[in-house]
Amino acid sequence: MLSDVRLPQAETQEQFMAVRRDESRLGPAVSALLEHLGLGGERVERFADGSLPVYAVGDRHVLKLYPEVYLPEEYDTELTVLRAVEGRLPIPTPRVMAAEHLEGWSYILMTRLRGESLAGAWPHIPRDDRMELAAIVGETLAALHSVSSPAIDAAVGPPDWDGFLRTRRQECVAHHRADGLDEVWLAQIPGFLDSVELPPSAPVLLHTEVMREHLRVERDGDGWRLAGLFDFEPAMRGAREYEFASVGLFFSCAETGILRRLLLAYGYRECDLGEELSRRLLAYALLHRYSSLAWYLTRLPAPPRPTLDCLAAHWWGL
Repeated sequence: MLSDVRLPQAETQEQFMAVRRDESRLGPAVSALLEHLGLGGERVERFADGSLPVYAVGDRHVLKLYPEVYLPEEYDTELTVLRAVEGRLPIPTPRVMAAEHLEGWSYILMTRLRGESLAGAWPHIPRDDRMELAAIVGETLAALHSVSSPAIDAAVGPPDWDGFLRTRRQECVAHHRADGLDEVWLAQIPGFLDSVELPPSAPVLLHTEVMREHLRVERDGDGWRLAGLFDFEPAMRGAREYEFASVGLFFSCAETGILRRLLLAYGYRECDLGEELSRRLLAYALLHRYSSLAWYLTRLPAPPRPTLDCLAAHWWGL
């Protein structure tokens, strides 16, 4: 019975952080929930990564838990988007099997995607295959950005995209200073943002965290193919180019030609690709709600000179 599922209290961020890795408190509730869902005999393994508790249930299912502190936005967003995109993208996405509110928590039981993480496979994938994967990601994002429905409009924010960007811009320097960014970079942010025009854009459905870790791949004969895209919890409705900030940081990762191939497959023309687009993508990266330039500088190749213009060309070079 669902009443037997006793998850720990997580009404605040502090309460959730205290229990998010404590399987002595989460594990019994997960077992009870899977019994309720008819999956009590399946092997259960917690995924190591991710901000929320997520479990592999056998070979066919994934269970994701959402604590009260993340409700209702993250749960409603992921549930709505998963249902809206099912069967509408060039690559598979998880299919919702069950979803329900618990006392202080919610869950989604979804199908498990095939294949392995693109992050782990990337070093073993030949250059030509990487370029083809980039093209499919571009086509997938074009399809994602065309998905719309009243349910998405109601559940996926922000309600005022321009207001969101204004707030992020006002808080940008303080955000990055609190994140530990060096003053050499902080001093450049206001002038750089003032110099970049972000054209008006009708909001579209965005994933916002398209990265190798959120893509699955499988071997296909002598090559590779994309086997799925997941983690729609951070989805938003906003400007199309906001999407490509994370793509440059976590998918192409400054590798020459990859972002260019992806954008051409998405629908950009050759004449659209150049310095101004690269600078807009860096601007969106600085304004991203989860932005951490201090961290990015530790994981991506350093630019030849410590300037934001140089960084734009180095990480989003086209």
